[in-house]
Amino acid sequence: MTDFTEMLWIFITAAAAPLQVARNALQRGLVGDAGPWGATLVRFLFGLPFSLAIFATVAALTRGAAPRPTAAYLAAVLAGALSQVGATAALLVAMRRSGFAVATVMQQSSLPLAAVFGWLVLGDAIGARAWAGIAVTSVGLAILSWPARDQMRGAALGTVLGVASGAAFAVALNAYRQAGLLLEPHHPIYSATASVCLAQAIQTCLLVGALAVWRPASLVAVVQSWRQSLGAGFFGAAASACWFAALALAPAGPVRAIGVIEAPIAAAAGRRLFKERLSLRQVLGGAFAAMGVAATALG
Repeated sequence: MTDFTEMLWIFITAAAAPLQVARNALQRGLVGDAGPWGATLVRFLFGLPFSLAIFATVAALTRGAAPRPTAAYLAAVLAGALSQVGATAALLVAMRRSGFAVATVMQQSSLPLAAVFGWLVLGDAIGARAWAGIAVTSVGLAILSWPARDQMRGAALGTVLGVASGAAFAVALNAYRQAGLLLEPHHPIYSATASVCLAQAIQTCLLVGALAVWRPASLVAVVQSWRQSLGAGFFGAAASACWFAALALAPAGPVRAIGVIEAPIAAAAGRRLFKERLSLRQVLGGAFAAMGVAATALG
């Protein structure tokens, strides 16, 4: 393996971070009209065509793949899909309550929470450095999420939703990992892109059906903002493709460690797009959280 190939996953992960921030920013702008569930639908409905195109390309290049969809595989994809829907909606509301950058950093709690979940449920081994990273991340999140007195009520709700989003993403991460191993362990990129397509199809059908019954106005808002929604779908599909490609080339821990660069990108985007300013306390809390996430990943 050449040096370039060994380093390729780093560049792919670095590309995924700004794509994900762009998707989150476009989704955040839709929350007001479409509501959190309508904005959540955007990620899956408008991302599905792009994901299918990516999968078709991978399938054409991976002729030796022999997928084995089983009941366990379908259950894993369903669990990941449902968890991701809840996580996305919680993240979007948290962004409006606590700010774009703060909510994005808090979402990084998905990595230490995923480590704890894997240890308790899947029997994953966690080293001392990883446990130290979990502790540092917890301190950073506590500093980051402590609201000012005049914002106690709204910021507190945003904090709870941000951590809930990280927990749900942690469940989804483990579920999708299991699904990939069950479908086609010898061709991880094929397995990952196939699972993304199936999950997005489930999520789209679920949200369209639910909104048609309870919030038809949200569906109308999503359709009316199709240009912005199409952009969110494209960036979401591209980010997912990069994340899964990187995970096919390197372990999840180092990939997520590199993915921490999403936090400063989100801070810059929040300041430029939404006129958000971070206090010194929030900067320090975000730095602690980022260091903790990196230590957990590399542990």
